Amino acid sequence: MIAYCGLDCSKCDAYLATEENNDAKREETAEKWSRMYRHDIKPEQINCDGCRSEGKKFFHCDDCDIRQCCTSRGVDHCAACEDYICDTLAGFIKLAPEAGAALEQSR
Repeated sequence: MIAYCGLDCSKCDAYLATEENNDAKREETAEKWSRMYRHDIKPEQINCDGCRSEGKKFFHCDDCDIRQCCTSRGVDHCAACEDYICDTLAGFIKLAPEAGAALEQSR
């Protein structure tokens, strides 16, 4: 399941913990992401049904500028946008080059 930004939700720890309903994986992911992102993330925040689903979203994904942009424009992902590659997406791809590669495959 490819997110609006090109990340693969099916490989995301929050998505996997939610799909498996695995509290140990939620706890592990919260600890790992708290260290990685220097932000206090609680296990109960590790719930996500995927970026493009109607269900639960990880709090960061729910507030994501890229996600909000795609939904407001009615596009399936950034690669389908007439403004591809915008500055916001370019900055994100620098952090997650695998997302950029996935979007290029979608064009």
